[in-house]
Amino acid sequence: MNILLLGYGKMGKTIERIALERGHHIAGRINIDNVADLDQIQPGDVDAVIEFSSPESAVSNLTYCLEHGWPVVCGTTGWLGHRADIEALCLAKKGAFFYASNYSIGVNLFFKLNKTLAQFMRNYPSYRVSMTEIHHTEKKDAPSGTAITLAEGVMEHLSHKRRWTVSEAGGEPVAAADDAIDIESLREGTVPGTHTVRYESDVDRIEIAHVAHSREGFALGAVMAAEWLVGREGVFGMDDLLNFNVD
Repeated sequence: MNILLLGYGKMGKTIERIALERGHHIAGRINIDNVADLDQIQPGDVDAVIEFSSPESAVSNLTYCLEHGWPVVCGTTGWLGHRADIEALCLAKKGAFFYASNYSIGVNLFFKLNKTLAQFMRNYPSYRVSMTEIHHTEKKDAPSGTAITLAEGVMEHLSHKRRWTVSEAGGEPVAAADDAIDIESLREGTVPGTHTVRYESDVDRIEIAHVAHSREGFALGAVMAAEWLVGREGVFGMDDLLNFNVD
């Protein structure tokens, strides 16, 4: 199929390589330096779009795709205040929109594990929950979309946790309130992504972690999502693609 890449940084280039290896064609490569070229791409030349750009560009990119009838897979984070608007536009246009904060199969298994642990821990209020996420220095948003998804998974099962707060490297923890989950965001070197969820009491600590070794898993998941999305209508995510069937 013909895939249009919106965002052509390190992730976009990895997605391109995997898409080509899987027999697909790249219909275009659009980044901040050649945005005007997007208008030269004909609607019939694109079967699906994979969007990994920036928080500042995501909403306009997604709107453009949906207005042109292109199924779009989005991996950009940091723009989710507009998510309801994009999903409403998708439904109004009878389009196809796929969003995930993380496309790695391993991370999505980790999301499920995180929710299961939170279910267990709701009966043990002496444990304090917090998180740490580490990414490369080029990542612009903090906390990561993956960390926010993890926090939402905890809040789903710990009723006394109603919000998350973020502290950055070298700073003092922001959240001392009982209703908040503190997320420590660190930016180090070329780290693809490390996420840790911890429950700590006065006597011990329980931790679960996911450590990505490269961008390969994220890129493969995005290409698989694009393959799956073509021919469908509606708003989708990784649970739809992977069909985990875990309550």
